[in-house]
Amino acid sequence: MVHRPGAALAALLAVVGLVACTPANPAEPDEPSGAGEPVASQAPAEPVGSKDVGVQLFQWTWDAIAAECPALGEAGYGWVLTSPPNEHILGEAWWTAYQPVSYRVDSRLGTREEFAAMTAACADAGVGIVADAVVNHMTGQDAPGVGWAGSHYDHYDYPGLWSDVEGHFHHCGLTDNDDIASYTSAVQVRTCELVNLADLATESEPVRARLREYLADLVSLGVSGVRIDAAKHMSSADVEAITAELPEDLLVISEVIRGAQEPIRPEDYTDAGDVLEFAWGRDVAGIVKGGALRLALELGSPEGSTTYLPSDAAWIFVDNHDTERGRQTLSYRDGQDYALANALMLAADYARPVVYSGYAFSDRDAGPVQDADGAVLDATCAPGVGPDADDDDGSWVCQHRWPLVEGMVGWRAAVGPAGEDASTSVDGRVVTVSRGPRGWFAASGNLEPTTGRYPTGLQPGPYCDVAAGPLTPEGQCAGPTVEVDAGGFVEVTIPAKSAVALHVGARPAG
Repeated sequence: MVHRPGAALAALLAVVGLVACTPANPAEPDEPSGAGEPVASQAPAEPVGSKDVGVQLFQWTWDAIAAECPALGEAGYGWVLTSPPNEHILGEAWWTAYQPVSYRVDSRLGTREEFAAMTAACADAGVGIVADAVVNHMTGQDAPGVGWAGSHYDHYDYPGLWSDVEGHFHHCGLTDNDDIASYTSAVQVRTCELVNLADLATESEPVRARLREYLADLVSLGVSGVRIDAAKHMSSADVEAITAELPEDLLVISEVIRGAQEPIRPEDYTDAGDVLEFAWGRDVAGIVKGGALRLALELGSPEGSTTYLPSDAAWIFVDNHDTERGRQTLSYRDGQDYALANALMLAADYARPVVYSGYAFSDRDAGPVQDADGAVLDATCAPGVGPDADDDDGSWVCQHRWPLVEGMVGWRAAVGPAGEDASTSVDGRVVTVSRGPRGWFAASGNLEPTTGRYPTGLQPGPYCDVAAGPLTPEGQCAGPTVEVDAGGFVEVTIPAKSAVALHVGARPAG
């Protein structure tokens, strides 16, 4: 059974459809879409109102997510990826959340009741909740301990849950310490331990049955989907079996990191649902730094040089909590390049995007700011967040609220998927995307501002440049107003390593 977006997401995504459309042939820079026909004669366009953008609010508490959801829904986000909700080991590091002690929904991010209240509040705002589900392993602690909610555990013994004596764990016997030594061995990857984490025997029916119970419990609490953490370390058959009894329309996204010369591929997991395409974020980093932005829009398309997952099965991201620490991708530290990469992701036709939002750190193990008892403090977004902000360690970077990122989320919601009237064009290091009468986007890889006259496909009149941010609560432009002339052209100056974005849902008031 293939899982696709769940009930809470279905209404948001129905108008989008999940299959990315192939853009029409690029329009020439000096010839607008529909050249020869007065643009003004077109019927008035309306925003599509699609919401196929996810946002990972890494280590945000349930209360903080609930408070943020109205703003997320207004901005055009469709769902939030939470950190794991299960009970975990004690400790300050971020990765303590990825070492389960039990499947009680009680963690340093909040209680079961707060989790349920969050899903309800976000649903009211039109935003779904996708929970990060750690089902491949338990802790990596050799010494016995007590978890966040008081559950006792040993490395291979979790009373009332898992027991080594009953065969609930793998001991691969293929390496000196049972840890994975080579990712070219599929057997090692799936049966040896990932950095000492007690590896569950997910091919065992008793193990699968208990994991199904946990996922079903999350569904009962109102989640619209689950991200299967470390899916690569289980067989695709295991992932399918564990998720098979979930509601058919629940969103299931497997984490399968693509690696060169590795036998386990993301494509192997599409029968269980969707899969994260890690290669996109790695590839776009070099493209944006180099400035040849055309290549960013070709990633995943027939014109691209790299093999990716099929568009309708893939979710892409500029960075996530792992890649920003491994420096494998761009991150908030890259400032304007990072903002531009997110804008290109949101304008692309390939796959569906997930924006990342976390906290600043210099120690890669550092967790979020916590109180004296270890509970995470609620996230807050300070005024002026963006690529030029000075982010002290522990401060919430709030990338999802950066003006260019948030403005482009609204742009994508307004223009919807590429249709027959979609086109792209390239002029040196400037790339433009037209979605006919619904929206237009231009991005520059140049190190200096670039002025040009471009065809848009939009109807004549004034538009807000949402690359400077979405409309204000009073309905005013956050940045410049751009005038589209009678022929559908605009003359604009695109800031260095940035963008201009116009759409029918962002017109100046009055």
